[in-house]
Amino acid sequence: MSKQKKIIFLTGTRADFGKLKSLIKITQESDDFDVQIFATGMHLDDKYGLTVNEIYKSGFKNVYTFKNHAGAEFMDRTLAKTIQGFSEYIALQKPDLIIVHGDRVEALAGAIVGSLNNILVAHIEGGEISGTIDELIRHSISKLSHLHLVSHIEAKKRVIQMGELESSVYIIGSPDLDLMNPNTLPSIEKVKEYYNIPFKEYAIAMYHPVTTEYDNIEKQVAIFVDVLLESGKNYIVIYPNNDLGTEEILKEYKRLENNSRFKIYPSLRFEYFLKLLKEATFIIGNSSAGIREAPFYKVPTIDIGSRQNNRSKASSILNISYNEVEILFEIEKCIKLKSNKIEISEFGNGNSNSLFLHLLKSDKIWKVNCQKQFQDL
Repeated sequence: MSKQKKIIFLTGTRADFGKLKSLIKITQESDDFDVQIFATGMHLDDKYGLTVNEIYKSGFKNVYTFKNHAGAEFMDRTLAKTIQGFSEYIALQKPDLIIVHGDRVEALAGAIVGSLNNILVAHIEGGEISGTIDELIRHSISKLSHLHLVSHIEAKKRVIQMGELESSVYIIGSPDLDLMNPNTLPSIEKVKEYYNIPFKEYAIAMYHPVTTEYDNIEKQVAIFVDVLLESGKNYIVIYPNNDLGTEEILKEYKRLENNSRFKIYPSLRFEYFLKLLKEATFIIGNSSAGIREAPFYKVPTIDIGSRQNNRSKASSILNISYNEVEILFEIEKCIKLKSNKIEISEFGNGNSNSLFLHLLKSDKIWKVNCQKQFQDL
């Protein structure tokens, strides 16, 4: 690699920032790269904790912010605004590589802008499957991307099945595991003091809208809140993503306010969240944290509904329908599940950042042709 390469990381949520954080850090510390961050989406929303501040607190440089939100019910308009804002930004920056993550409309905007401007796009964690609109967005991003940095062999197979060159797909694991080493996390005492959490024992509740099931959201979230109240447990409740249906969820959460068994937060600092998750009795809802991070810490997951359909089936994950009696039964059952027998290896070994840096320092990825061809199996 001859000259310094300019890389732009696009981040729109607290979740994808947690996935990208170790990759941003290792590249910003390298003299080989000029690293910029385009922060948009939920990061700029007061309602969700203005999480752009977490990017600044992490010590990252070159952070550009862009407000893109057009309302939870208008994901298409949010996409359109992000495309325009990001297009104007990259016209000034002229990057060599754009890095996007996952399945949000912000990432889709980044991939569209990159591909239409003949700029290399790398997609982190493509090839995953789920039961919602997210899957359509994720696969669309893969088709618009030139490089695929996936978490495991099954994801690699799916990306190749979509007609992508095998030589463009690299397994690097799930980058958030880089931050999950218990030895590098803050103490639970520090975290509880920071967030004023009085509980000795608690569970984590995270429930996101399933946009393709919007007609049922009020009924589904009412059952979820009923269960939390009926269970008699202590809960740390974290706001949903700002998708269609989020207002209905937040309206139901008002029933939890002024109840001493609940602490409700728009967002949590990622490493602090990881520590709280590690020490939790279980996690309940439909967040990918219950599929990815919880099994790593041997924490049981009660996964409700279809949002995480077809994803990891670790023995600690109990997937159930919207049946209040059944969910309450599973809560009691999963408390006894926490065990050292839970194993998870499909998301890597916590060294995604070093694999990522090694890849960027090789010449081969910079020679990838922006003109893609469909590869028949």
